[in-house]
Amino acid sequence: MSYFVFNEDSPIIDLPDGKTHRRIMAHNDSLMAVEVIFDKGGVGTPHTHPHTQATYCLEGEFEFTVGDETKTIKKGDSLIMPSGILHGCRVLSDSGVVLDIFTPERKDFLN
Repeated sequence: MSYFVFNEDSPIIDLPDGKTHRRIMAHNDSLMAVEVIFDKGGVGTPHTHPHTQATYCLEGEFEFTVGDETKTIKKGDSLIMPSGILHGCRVLSDSGVVLDIFTPERKDFLN
């Protein structure tokens, strides 16, 4: 196992909506980093999963809903989604990028 994951070795995966894209970054069984790129109009459809998730905004502005709380975040802001809580987002700017950290690893992203 290598401890390093280089950007040029991690392809960008287009998600079904065509406006959201994912790059799997460093990960192991217990932790995963994922870059998510949103084009104008991109949406993270509300969903739940058993993983705990932290999100850090790298670029742009987003409206995030976690449970029954909705807030706008921008570059430098972060949030956490506990296991099993309904959450989703939409990009408010022309584009945006977030870094999602999951524990444990999202094995469903590796298929």
